[in-house]
Amino acid sequence: MTARTAPAPAHPGVTPSRRERRARIAWVVGLLVVVTVAVAALLGARATDSDAVRTAPDFTLPTTDGGSVTLSELRGSPVVLYFNEGAGCGSCTVQMTAIEQEPGFAEAGIEVLPIVMNTAEQILPDLQTYGATTPYLLDDGTVSEAYGVLGTGMHEGLPGHGFVLVDADGVQRWQGEYPSMWLAPADLLEEVTSRL
Repeated sequence: MTARTAPAPAHPGVTPSRRERRARIAWVVGLLVVVTVAVAALLGARATDSDAVRTAPDFTLPTTDGGSVTLSELRGSPVVLYFNEGAGCGSCTVQMTAIEQEPGFAEAGIEVLPIVMNTAEQILPDLQTYGATTPYLLDDGTVSEAYGVLGTGMHEGLPGHGFVLVDADGVQRWQGEYPSMWLAPADLLEEVTSRL
């Protein structure tokens, strides 16, 4: 009598075990989850804007230099309100520093007013670190709420990174949100001058 032997696999070492198949499936599922999250984040970081026209809500806010600014007193010249996350957001302060270096705003007679929900003591170190010289307007949240910018960024109770154009007559002409935390100053200038 001869002993029977089991037939050898057609391709030795090619047949994956159940454990290997499960590991491959888990890897593919994990990759799909990562890709889905990345795509969602990219879609969420797209700029949004609105051309809705309305009378800009008036306000008076204290500034980091000890003064105050009343929006209605700036009538006669266009103003860009720059709402941002404030203290701790280096990108936000770098954005303002870059805007200050763009001569086109002054040439067009456009004043850019950065608005944050901080105290002067909280935001001044960032201004010094990044070289911003424009006095920041200090909001308790009332103005940010009036302009609908709360929760538009990464933090629920803070503004995101956005701009509002108020024309010389006090009319809001445009609002743009930039979750990527950056808008090239030349692009901002083109965006607002095209609407004046």
